[in-house]
Amino acid sequence: PTDSAARAIEALKQSGVVVKILTGDNELVTRKVCREVGIETPQVLTGGVLEQADAETFRRLILENNVFARLTPTQKEKIIVTLRACGNVVGFLGDGINDAPAMKAADVGISVDTAVDIAKEAADIILLEKSLMVLEDGILEGRKIFANITKYIKMGASSNFGNMFSVVGGAYFLPFLPMLPIQVLANNLLYDVSQIGIPTDKVDPDFIKTPHRWNIRYIQKFMVFIGPLSSLFDYATFFLMLYFFNCTLFSHAGTSAAMKIYYEKLFHTGWFVESIFTQTLIVHIIRTHKIPFFQSSASPVLTGTTLGIMGLAAALPYMPWSADLLGLVPLPGVFWAWLAGFVLAYASITHAVKQWFNRRFGGMA
Repeated sequence: PTDSAARAIEALKQSGVVVKILTGDNELVTRKVCREVGIETPQVLTGGVLEQADAETFRRLILENNVFARLTPTQKEKIIVTLRACGNVVGFLGDGINDAPAMKAADVGISVDTAVDIAKEAADIILLEKSLMVLEDGILEGRKIFANITKYIKMGASSNFGNMFSVVGGAYFLPFLPMLPIQVLANNLLYDVSQIGIPTDKVDPDFIKTPHRWNIRYIQKFMVFIGPLSSLFDYATFFLMLYFFNCTLFSHAGTSAAMKIYYEKLFHTGWFVESIFTQTLIVHIIRTHKIPFFQSSASPVLTGTTLGIMGLAAALPYMPWSADLLGLVPLPGVFWAWLAGFVLAYASITHAVKQWFNRRFGGMA
């Protein structure tokens, strides 16, 4: 065994990965190698024992034991198929001709650059480094990527689900469109740019310690519970713009055409800015099970894109070219005080609901 084998196997165990040995060698050689790499061998099952077992006994033996010797290539393949049929995600590392069938049957076939050609052709991944610690590094990196993909999907699904209610409700009750098409496009563009830092985001250590599976039901439930929260604050913004900033004067008979246009633009601007602020903030709430900003902070890139887009959204109504292009107008100073309160309340309530949701439904399996 290589010097890194024992460290790699221990690291894999700490990461929730069960290591099983499947070899064609005899029991004595197998026990010696296992002892050198720190694998306990209370029992070494041989291919002869497995050959005599019925289907149910075979399944039980495979799940209950971790070291198997004197296996044929067909038996190795059957063990991999059985493990996958029991719901496990299986990787198989091999370098010989006899390992090729099992490598093809595994979710991920792994070989080394010094392996025989048939083994390398059957592999999905070929290790170029001599250290087996690259397996642990690859698994942890994969979990980080999975976590960040999940963040984006949770954020996008819940945000768009909430926006659907806001747009439909606004279009039904308002005498004008709640947001112009070009404003919707600009909103989506700014929102997407604010999230380009997600691939660089940090992942909480407790998340990458254990394996996780894709769970669409979890995503759907998260969307249903978290998404409408943004709609509540959108409707609060509607109320604020209509009754505090007098946008209801749009419908008054005595209001001039120019003032009607102004009140409509003022409403659009208020919701445009509030929507950008709450949408870009949500990723910092849902990216962790912990208290955001205090117990777990995002990567500098994600934090920078969030602040940058929020700053740009706040500046757009005050820049003549963008205001004319998007149909925005400068907002009253008191609006920003209201917005700060809305954003703080939105973050607090969303975090509280997220905590309840995770206790009730758990995280990704």
